[in-house]
Order: sequence, then C-alpha cells, then structure tokens
Amino acid sequence: MASGVVTTQPYPMQQQQQQQQQQGGFPATTTINFANCKKIYVQRDYSEGTAVRFQTRFPAELEGRIERQQFEFTVNMMNTMYAEAERANCSTFCEGCMACLTAYVIYFCSETHYEKCLKKVARFVVEQNEQVWTKRGLLITDPIERGLRVIEISILTEPATPSNQA
Repeated sequence: MASGVVTTQPYPMQQQQQQQQQQGGFPATTTINFANCKKIYVQRDYSEGTAVRFQTRFPAELEGRIERQQFEFTVNMMNTMYAEAERANCSTFCEGCMACLTAYVIYFCSETHYEKCLKKVARFVVEQNEQVWTKRGLLITDPIERGLRVIEISILTEPATPSNQA
C-alpha cells in the first residue's frame, strides 16, 4: 500500500488508483473506509403522491464536487425508471392475472415487471458510479438498499463527523 493511503474496503476505482500511486503515477491521497465516510441523503419527493420519486434539489454539500447538471441527470433518470416500474399497462395486467390463476407460483419462474425495472435502476447506478461519480470521490448507493426512502451519496474522501454518523 502506498504511504498516505488508508483503505480497508477498496473499490475497483480505488484499487486502480493505488496501483498507479505505487508506480508513481498519482500523488498519494487519503481514502476513507466506506462505512465511515460522510454521507448526503436525497429525500423522496411526495409532492405528486406516493410514487417512488426523489427530489432534484442540488445538495449544497456537493457544490464543487460534481456538476449540477450531472446530479440532475442521474436523479431524473432514476425517477423516470421508477415511474416506468409503477406504470400499469396490458402486460402488467396480464402478469397479475397469471399470478392469480397460478396461485402466485408463476413468480418462482419469472420476474415481475417491477423487479425488472429495479434491476435496470441498479445497473444504471453501477454505470453512473463507474463512469462519473467515483472519479469525483463520490458513490451513489442503490435506493433499494435504503428501502426506497433516500438516495445515499457517500463522499469517499471525507470522514463522517459524529453528528453525521447513523
């Protein structure tokens, strides 16, 4: 491990940076354990009902860390995917009918439309983390891991303060 680097749970991006640091490619930086880093929460937006939707208000803590447009793009795309998951159509109606007819045994054999959309959101979050967020020292946690209550954004280069820890 390069001097000045403190990492207990390396992510692929951090491992790559550590290798480059060891080879003299980057100046040494400090990376905090994921569980002990500062976290920012983007709350649910209930202004249009109880559908899964998150606020697009730009958190002040992200100022200078990521562009406002990139933040809004990420949140708006997630909101769009969740809206698609909750949209009723002929396919979801037939899915529900088949579930009733088979005493819900069909769900052992196939994924629901909602589950497929949740996987799509998870892939999008991973893609955004790899392409944009981790390069800026940030990490988005898939909202399903927080019960669809918040979007958790971790600042990987800042330790949590006692009032910030859960």
